[in-house]
Amino acid sequence: MMAISTHVLDAALGRPATGVRVHLEHLDNAVWTQVAEGVTDADGRLRDLPIAEGAHRLFFHTGPYLAATGRPVFYPEVVISFLVADPAEHHHVPLLLSPFAYSTYRGS
Repeated sequence: MMAISTHVLDAALGRPATGVRVHLEHLDNAVWTQVAEGVTDADGRLRDLPIAEGAHRLFFHTGPYLAATGRPVFYPEVVISFLVADPAEHHHVPLLLSPFAYSTYRGS
């Protein structure tokens, strides 16, 4: 099994989002199973989450992070679903976050 990384950037503040809890799920036989969990580091990164071929979901628990910074919580969590065709390839799924918007892309 290979690994995926993620990076949460606070677009409104222009800096990494430190301390965001993230968990990863994998779909196996029509059942979602949590396979990893962690918290973003001082650079907003979480590395080495295990992936396999198939469907995955990254859950970013954004509400506590936004509340701790004294901002409104409109999106208490962000869920990004994605498919892994080749687990041997590098996968990086960043999240750009602000109180009222978010975006993502497949990073390098």
